[in-house]
Amino acid sequence: MNGKRKTLPEAAFISIGSNIDPEKYLPLAVENLSRLGEQISVSLVYQNPAIARPEQSDYLNAAAHVVTANSALEIRGILRQIEESLGRIRSKDKYDSRTLDLDLCLLGDQVLETAELILPDPNLLKYAHIAVPIAELDPDFLHPIAGSNLREIAYRLRPEANLSLREDISQRIREVAANATA
Repeated sequence: MNGKRKTLPEAAFISIGSNIDPEKYLPLAVENLSRLGEQISVSLVYQNPAIARPEQSDYLNAAAHVVTANSALEIRGILRQIEESLGRIRSKDKYDSRTLDLDLCLLGDQVLETAELILPDPNLLKYAHIAVPIAELDPDFLHPIAGSNLREIAYRLRPEANLSLREDISQRIREVAANATA
């Protein structure tokens, strides 16, 4: 599969993260995700320490479930446009602080490996701050490679994680999502 084909509408699971003014950028990201298709739901928001950079501000992370007919590479392009429009500056340091980080983690049962994109995102099986929010959206969804459902993946990763629920931002992004679909 080349990642460029038009598809029938499929479930896209997108991780959302920020550690530069995340209270501002997470709701803006959710609002902009309507560009992909019909937004079904958003997860709760979790705060966690920055990976590999304890001196950085904590990250706030969430996930969105969107139904879209866009191809994987089209989705990636739209996510990059949203990041850029909201002030994301990419550097060679993959651990740099950022206003916004949007990653396509799953697109239906598609398995894809190109220079630009790997699906499912391998980080979904490594990091609780990605797996836990995505699992909230569809716990029984089967990971196309691991064969486990999202609930099992999140359950396995959760004990090692330092995640704190942020109910204040969770409520805000859910209101934004509801208005975006209304």
